[in-house]
Amino acid sequence: MSNQIKELLDLVENSLSVDGTTVKVTDAAKFRKNISRLVERSALASDSTAGWSRFLIRAAALELGVYPASIHELYMARGRGDVPMTFTTPAFNLRALSHHAARAMFRAANKINGGAFIFELARSEMSYTAQRPSEYATNILAAAVAEGFVGPVFIQGDHFQVSAKKFAADSQAELKAVRDLSIEAMDAGFFNIDVDTSTLVDIHLPTVEAQQTINYQLSAQLSAFIRENQPAGVTISIGGEIGEVGTNNSTEPELRAYMDGYNAEMNKLAPGKPGLSKISVLTGTSHGGTVLADGSLADVTIAFDVLRDLSRVSRKEYGMGGTVQHGASTLPEENFNQFVQNEAIEVHLATNFTTMFFDNIPADFKNEMYAWLDVHSAADRKPGMTDEQFYYKTRKNAVGPFKAKSYALSDEDKAKLGVAWEAQFDKLFNLLGVKDTKNYVNQYITSAKVAPKLENYVKQEVAAEDVSDLAD
Repeated sequence: MSNQIKELLDLVENSLSVDGTTVKVTDAAKFRKNISRLVERSALASDSTAGWSRFLIRAAALELGVYPASIHELYMARGRGDVPMTFTTPAFNLRALSHHAARAMFRAANKINGGAFIFELARSEMSYTAQRPSEYATNILAAAVAEGFVGPVFIQGDHFQVSAKKFAADSQAELKAVRDLSIEAMDAGFFNIDVDTSTLVDIHLPTVEAQQTINYQLSAQLSAFIRENQPAGVTISIGGEIGEVGTNNSTEPELRAYMDGYNAEMNKLAPGKPGLSKISVLTGTSHGGTVLADGSLADVTIAFDVLRDLSRVSRKEYGMGGTVQHGASTLPEENFNQFVQNEAIEVHLATNFTTMFFDNIPADFKNEMYAWLDVHSAADRKPGMTDEQFYYKTRKNAVGPFKAKSYALSDEDKAKLGVAWEAQFDKLFNLLGVKDTKNYVNQYITSAKVAPKLENYVKQEVAAEDVSDLAD
């Protein structure tokens, strides 16, 4: 055994044993108490101990009954009418201190027997939060272990999106980048992937079918690639998207044009293989909301009837679980139950948890991050933009550069954040009907418990990329 591995085992008070690539938990209580030490090494180390920490956590989590899974079968059961429409699955993008935020989420879930909730990370977020899939998945699985959560954990690639700018310059290179990312993510335990080629939809084409053609063709190509490479015993939950947020609301003809074309392509590329489990639609929102000059947020209006009507078409005609709502963090809380009432299968939430991070960290730390933004994000300051608007728009860019200092916050500061996050998760889980959804998860989720492979963890890190034109 190498000195590096001995050092890692010392961090968890030798509550694990390692024989080659076989990992055993010898003291579960001691491991839970100390797992955060491995998490920090995973996040901050620049040598192979980062990869080894991730491998140890995933292997130990599996032994303790915590494992990545696909939500595909639960969504298909919803599409068949076997699961009632009493909940909407929340999908959370945890950007800053994702391990600590995830612990708060698992605490909230444990209180209500919750099981249908998703942790997700977009292609764009991987760069500015300095979290590749293996680090993010490690943070989530370790959080489950630390909080005594047992069962399948849903980790999702959000907006695995094709950059229109890069596609125009070199289409094959850009598609390869998304394929490579899909492999990297699946290796890390992302068994749910939202394929997003809606960036290439051209609304100026004369017919709806023509507008959606490149979207459904490339969605099917990427889906077939995922099906070919998914782990044995796992059916990756794949989501499609009709169009990017912030433009006109989606229509039934758009949904039908996309789905009919997609299914025809999948029948050619991957005959007999499952297609999509859900579809993202446009309902009049924008990512992150719109901040006004005084720092307050503009009112958000969501076309809930679009979610309802297209969910019904997607279930009845195409067997999917329903529609997905992006960009809802800034919606007034009293409206969140509308997602359940209007039969949305999933809602994505990110911005408010970033806001809560900046609202709860010490003032001097926030001011240091803002001063960094003044220099490094100066190009994003548009004429007439107030400080409030500038910092609200750009502050996510400081998450990655200040990751180490975030981990170095005092236990008291982290606890304050955890309490605030947990209270928010409590509210959202209640409004979205997450209580007792673990019963449905236990009934329908059949994903294999995939063991980690060391070679997927102890390897050279993937370099960050330009994601300036991609959505979160």
